[in-house]
Amino acid sequence: MEPIFKFDTVAQYNALNNHQTFHPLVSVIDFSKANPRSWGGEKTVRINYGMYCIFLKDLKCGDLKYGRNYYDYQEGTLVFVAPGQVMEVETDGQVYQPKGYALVFHPDLIHGTSLANSINDYNFFSYHANEALHLSERERQIVLDCFSKIEYELQQNIDKHSKKLIASNIELFLNYCERFYNRQFITRDNVNKGILERFEELLNSYFSSDKPRNIGLPSVAYFADELHLSANYFGDLIKKETGKSAKEYIHDKIIDVAKNKIFVSDKTVNEIAFELGFKYPQHFSRLFKNETGYTPNEYRSTN
Repeated sequence: MEPIFKFDTVAQYNALNNHQTFHPLVSVIDFSKANPRSWGGEKTVRINYGMYCIFLKDLKCGDLKYGRNYYDYQEGTLVFVAPGQVMEVETDGQVYQPKGYALVFHPDLIHGTSLANSINDYNFFSYHANEALHLSERERQIVLDCFSKIEYELQQNIDKHSKKLIASNIELFLNYCERFYNRQFITRDNVNKGILERFEELLNSYFSSDKPRNIGLPSVAYFADELHLSANYFGDLIKKETGKSAKEYIHDKIIDVAKNKIFVSDKTVNEIAFELGFKYPQHFSRLFKNETGYTPNEYRSTN
């Protein structure tokens, strides 16, 4: 079993990276100030963070792994980690000098702020495979400017304004990251279209097989896993490409298949519902009515 390094406090992480702790709940790290390290010579280590961490990597110190999947990251990309996530690092076991920057903040920092209400809306904290944020030079400078503003505030005496100003600057930074991810979805248009085409193929294959009967209705997570993407990244990508959520897209396919079955067969509504993967026929009828304005039987009579 790979050794696990656990960092539950900002002070612990500052100590690892040779940084002074100006605030117990937040820090901006310049990795060039850290001592050279090798994680005890281990070639694979696991790091458990009890904080939100955003890394701007300027040195590829090894392959990063989250769950079963590798991060698609190069020098100069942003990697996001949420509290409780475990990052796996695969290295050559040699001593290296870390380079780059990081923003780390404890969940307690944002309690009572507007950021606490919106933090779960930043889906990129749950992205993993092939999903790191690749920055342009201009975007990189904006990231460093945001880090600089936070660091400036950390070096001031803590007063009643500190928490609000720091949290506001972190929120501004995360909003920029959301914009940059939207740009990445657009600029990776060919890759995205390939994923959308594959999603269509998987949908068609699913409903032309016995999977609906044997497994049930397909979920967003099912297709994301088939495409080796996190559910959040997959959902965001489909939304950007089609204007619909992945769940809406799946529902559209269910209704399309259902219409054909209702129109060309003499099977009962219950039989069709079970063929589509519904456990309860009334759930199928409700969805069909919501999507088409007709019950299945009304649709059959109309056509």
